[in-house]
Amino acid sequence: MSQHVTQQEEESGEPAAPPTATTGGQRSESVFSGPYRALTLGILLSVGMVAFESLGVATVLPAIAGKLDGLGAYGWGLSALMLANIVGTVLAGRAADRRGPWAPVALGVAVFALGCLIAGAAVSWPLFLLGRFVQGLGVGAVMSMAYAVIGLAYPEHLRARMFALLSSAWTIPSLVGPVIAGALTDLTSWRAVFLLMLPLILAAAALTLPGLRRLDRPETAPDGPAQPWWKSPLANAVYLTVGTAILLQALLLKNLVLLAVFTVVGLAVAIPSLRRVTPEGTLSARAGIGAGIAIRGLLCGVYFGSEAFLPLGLQELRGMGVTLAGLGLSAGAITWVAGSLIQAKRDGGGRASRSGSVALGFGILLAGVAVIALSVLTEAVPSWLAIVGWGIGGIGMGIAFNASTTDTLEQTPGERQGEVSGALQLAQTLATALIAGLGGAAIAIFRHYDGSTRSALLVVFALTAVLSLLGALLAPRLRATSATRSGAAPASA
Repeated sequence: MSQHVTQQEEESGEPAAPPTATTGGQRSESVFSGPYRALTLGILLSVGMVAFESLGVATVLPAIAGKLDGLGAYGWGLSALMLANIVGTVLAGRAADRRGPWAPVALGVAVFALGCLIAGAAVSWPLFLLGRFVQGLGVGAVMSMAYAVIGLAYPEHLRARMFALLSSAWTIPSLVGPVIAGALTDLTSWRAVFLLMLPLILAAAALTLPGLRRLDRPETAPDGPAQPWWKSPLANAVYLTVGTAILLQALLLKNLVLLAVFTVVGLAVAIPSLRRVTPEGTLSARAGIGAGIAIRGLLCGVYFGSEAFLPLGLQELRGMGVTLAGLGLSAGAITWVAGSLIQAKRDGGGRASRSGSVALGFGILLAGVAVIALSVLTEAVPSWLAIVGWGIGGIGMGIAFNASTTDTLEQTPGERQGEVSGALQLAQTLATALIAGLGGAAIAIFRHYDGSTRSALLVVFALTAVLSLLGALLAPRLRATSATRSGAAPASA
């Protein structure tokens, strides 16, 4: 089904790649060989720029909210991108199945660039949020297509190498992104963070798109029974996004009657849609795959939810500069990698050890949340200790994320790998959007009633601490028993 770049070049009359059918050819060929070089660099640059933008904007978001009077809806600065990400991922996947990857990648890169322009030029918080939403559509397309392109463009013996490089492409910008974004903001303006993305986007497009044109469209299975458009995966992704958005916006309302009404409406739209786009047993955290997806959501809610408000607390409450506050995010990225390596060594203990690793990871993550909460909320603790604290949290995240993902996918039948992988990503995106939105709502509510940002952040860190405890309690359900395993296979309708 996958088509190699070399095959396309031979058919188009362009220079052919070294032969790949023989063992010797496979040994000499690499992802940076002639026919793959530009595409490899383009994919890595595309993922890297998304990683840089993700943590870079998280670092400078407090400064942006301050300049554009957006503190009352602070959580939307992250939630808008994450919710749009859901729709962008589904749209790109469907388009690629029908027409091949060139069109969704080209459109995704263009939309991401447009979002950067809108956000970077915004003169008001609503316009900035529009830019973030547009960015999210592009990010969803770019990230979903990165993995699809590897399957289509590279022979099997090179794919593992590309997947490993993708991890590096995400990790390295995560380390330097917060510091560079903070320095740009301190020396020039927060707008430079978005404008810096434009030449990177152009370079990524120039490297990636020519190679994608030479790929055949993927073979598609025959269409099944006709399905009404309102029951399609895309429609359910939109329902989930809209329902979640209504819920988060309702929490910002002062009128308690309207707040209650729109909260019920948001839940009524979002929950059935979430049930339809995730495997059966996800919402009940059924032992096995369902629990694995639920654990991914809890992990990302704790980690990314706490991380979203760490720069705000350090800058607003402790007076730390933007650049120094960004070091906390970099510390978490570094130790996440370390935690993942620790779990890779622990994994030799067998299947049972993974549940223990998840519980251990949640416990370490809880300790990290406690340290950053003390550092941000109390004057008695040095503010720089928050950087150490989030380094601790990153270790726990790396251990639990590695263990839970490995065990969940190991239990997944081959024909459902795509479905479950997508559900894991959806859980991560949705949980991040929800906790960021709920934290933003806490800030808005305390501001409505003359409360303080300190009190609101106390609520945020208390919430993520509770989620850590819940995740540790769910850890034993990660591995399905013989009684529950048979019920995990069917997907929900």
